[in-house]
Parts: sequence; structure tokens; C-alpha cells
Amino acid sequence: MNIIASAVLLAVDDPGASSRFFTTHLGFREVLVAEGVVHLSRDDAATDLVVLRRGPEAGSPSASRAEGQPPTARAEGAVSFTVTGLAAEHERLRREGARITTPLRQEPWGEQVLRLTDPNGVVIQLVEWIPPSGA
Repeated sequence: MNIIASAVLLAVDDPGASSRFFTTHLGFREVLVAEGVVHLSRDDAATDLVVLRRGPEAGSPSASRAEGQPPTARAEGAVSFTVTGLAAEHERLRREGARITTPLRQEPWGEQVLRLTDPNGVVIQLVEWIPPSGA
């Protein structure tokens, strides 16, 4: 197998709201917009995002369940991006009014992290690795 691309699928109630959040605050661009689905990309991102309407329509993951099968368990997750210049990004996002749910903090193991939440409740974690003092 040779993986040539990757995407994270996010099933949400309002794909347009998530798309606006990712394009406004995180520099993604829409590369495909169709009924109930938006494909987002960045030239420098390791993965694309596909935001689709939750439910049996628009090709969501639940639509692929075989008839008669019980619904699968739902899992919660987050989209995490390793970035550079996180302190400046934190200030920019704050000025733009992005919903910052975990303010920028330095972890003892050398990680700077902040978390945002989009209008559909998708958690986005931004991380920058900074070696701890004396390392």
C-alpha cells in the first residue's frame, strides 16, 4: 500500500459553519463544495479536512452502515496541528474572536498548546514543540 493523501472526516450539524471557521481562522481553503459536504485543504497541511453533514445523507460515515446493523458507537476526538509561531497565532486568533477554549499554555515536557472550538463543537488543538529549559 502507498498512501498518497489523507483527510480527516468531520460529521457535524452545519458544514458551512465549520468551513467558515477553518477558512477564516486557520487558513484552509474550500476545494469542493457540494450539498452537505465541504472539502478543505491547505498547501502546507499534512491532511485535508472533509466536513460533512451528520446523518444518513451526504455520504456520512453512518450512511455506510449495513441495513439492520445496530448504530456504531460514537467517539469524540480533536483535530491537532503542529505549528510554528504559536504565541503569535494565539494573539491573532484572540483578536479575531475565535473561540479559544484552552488558552495558550506551556507544558513541563516542552509542548505549547492551545485549543479552539468551532461552531459545531469540533475541537482544534494547535501545538508547538519547544524544548524545556536545560534540555
